[in-house]
Amino acid sequence: MARQPAKPLALTLGEPAGIGPDITIAAWLKRRELDLPAFYLLGDEALIARRAKALGADVRIASVSASGALSVFAEALPVVATGEPASAEPGKPDASSAPAALASIRQAVTDVREGRAGAVVTNPIAKSVLYRAGFRHPGHTEFLAELAAEDGRVPQPVMMLWSPRLAVVPVTIHVSLRDALAQLTSELIVSTVRIVATELKSRFGISNPRIAISGLNPHAGEDGSLGHEEQTVIAPALKALRSEGIEAKGPLPADTMFHEAARNSYDCAVCMYHDQALIPIKTVAFDDAVNVTLGLPFIRTSPDHGTAFDIAGTGKANPASLIAALRLASRMAAAKIR
Repeated sequence: MARQPAKPLALTLGEPAGIGPDITIAAWLKRRELDLPAFYLLGDEALIARRAKALGADVRIASVSASGALSVFAEALPVVATGEPASAEPGKPDASSAPAALASIRQAVTDVREGRAGAVVTNPIAKSVLYRAGFRHPGHTEFLAELAAEDGRVPQPVMMLWSPRLAVVPVTIHVSLRDALAQLTSELIVSTVRIVATELKSRFGISNPRIAISGLNPHAGEDGSLGHEEQTVIAPALKALRSEGIEAKGPLPADTMFHEAARNSYDCAVCMYHDQALIPIKTVAFDDAVNVTLGLPFIRTSPDHGTAFDIAGTGKANPASLIAALRLASRMAAAKIR
């Protein structure tokens, strides 16, 4: 294997009953073939052992501390205990699921902030399971922002979906369409695009990022005949961004932004709401898209798919998106060091 980075990646357990354990095991088994960066799983060793047995996977598991992960990764899957056991069977979340998933996320953030890990990579969670246990955040992104708070200040998290063919960012994230329209402001667009431009430079190595900004309405409003937000909300944001030297073009009709020729004209597409951004990337890059949270004081990536309860424990789960997330996290960590 190639020389490993100075710090391993902290990989969370995700929903114990989902495919997180499956794709973690599958990724580790491909570590030599794909020359993967070293990582350790934060979770319950017994759960991983049970899942490996169910999958018929020949995997050695090593219970280690974060500092010991690099030394064993080549020969064993490093598992760092969180103190929360997970008893859920594949496809069947139970009362242990939420505590185990949340403990793993909290510990991963602590490890990276205290210098034991180079980045956080998160396996998929089941929000419905967490909600039943009292979880009050819309999703991973918002929870991570709270964990990143310093002196009571919570950073603005920006959700990017990245693939080699397309990168997208929704300005409004996990809210209803009605609430997204209410939340959309020039100020929110400006602050979002600033973060995108800054991190495309610092963590993706793009010296002069080209950012395409979508409209909100069909055909970007048709000069006000199909809606006025392009003129009253988006255009002022674009003016402010350009005055800061950010290369932002738009507002562009969302229905013509994502064909191949259009994608080649920008480095990231910033869209006004969740599905406007995520439908295109999940169409062109479903298996290898990576969820990246920008705006945090640490690096976080994640597979761009859910828990897939229906195939957990069957061996059918595809680890491609997790592998892409591990690789991107390692690349971003290396760029940050430079």
